[in-house]
Amino acid sequence: MLHIRTPLLLHPGLSTPTRRIWLKLENLQPSGSFKLRGMGLLCTQAVQQGKKKVVCPSGGNAGLATAVAAVALGLEACIIVPYTTPEATRERITKTGARLIVHGKVWDESNQLALELAQDTETEYVPAFDHPVLWEGHSTMVDEILEDCPQVDAIVTSVGGGGLLAGILTGLQRHARTDCRIIACETEGAASFAAALKAGHPVRLAQINTVASSLGAAQVAAWPVQHILGFAHQSVVLSDADAIMGVVRYADDLRQLVEPACGVSLAVGYLDHPSIAQAKDVVIIVCGGVSICARKVAEWS
Repeated sequence: MLHIRTPLLLHPGLSTPTRRIWLKLENLQPSGSFKLRGMGLLCTQAVQQGKKKVVCPSGGNAGLATAVAAVALGLEACIIVPYTTPEATRERITKTGARLIVHGKVWDESNQLALELAQDTETEYVPAFDHPVLWEGHSTMVDEILEDCPQVDAIVTSVGGGGLLAGILTGLQRHARTDCRIIACETEGAASFAAALKAGHPVRLAQINTVASSLGAAQVAAWPVQHILGFAHQSVVLSDADAIMGVVRYADDLRQLVEPACGVSLAVGYLDHPSIAQAKDVVIIVCGGVSICARKVAEWS
């Protein structure tokens, strides 16, 4: 197991006698995000299948998690990022020992190269979010949540491509907890999940325009769109300003840095959003993020 068991803490300022706000600190994973759970499991299975190398197209978090997992398992790792990936993120990936290729203006172009490089039998292609093994790995956080807070009645999560959401649904289904309400959060410029729910199937956004770059999947995975219908759920779409507010207030409260992609979920708690009005024990997934720094948070503040 490459990921760690992360803490579940009560938020020091948002909890009240009638409603507790819990924080699942996935930002404390060795790779800085929840992604290590799924990428770790997929890379472990690749080793068991005799693979020697993994290739992952990523804007940042998935690539770093894959690199951390692969290096720990003795796999050669090739991470392909688009030119939009910040230089600091590229450096973090390179420092793991993984090979970094910068290719393409957008992730789709990076992905095309990754698919080409993963054709041989010794190479495993590691997708960013749309894979059942990733979801199974991510679902382990639900095991931990239910052990620490069995009475949880609402989970707040960010949605980019849908991998984290699929993991949460997978875990809750395994524990027969379809009674737990799911609040799926996005920013206005990257709301592919909200669009999919409205249409009844995944749709491709014409463009991505948000500060929460880790939510920038033009089309969400199909599985979570279908399976969230078995739960009480709500799609919440907030502004970039709300996401940034979540980042800044969380930094003040917990002295930790997370990306706006995570801040949009934290904003649900800070805004006392109507989606959690009836809940008594709310868990917010603090999903983390590598592309953040103190200077940026200070500018936003």
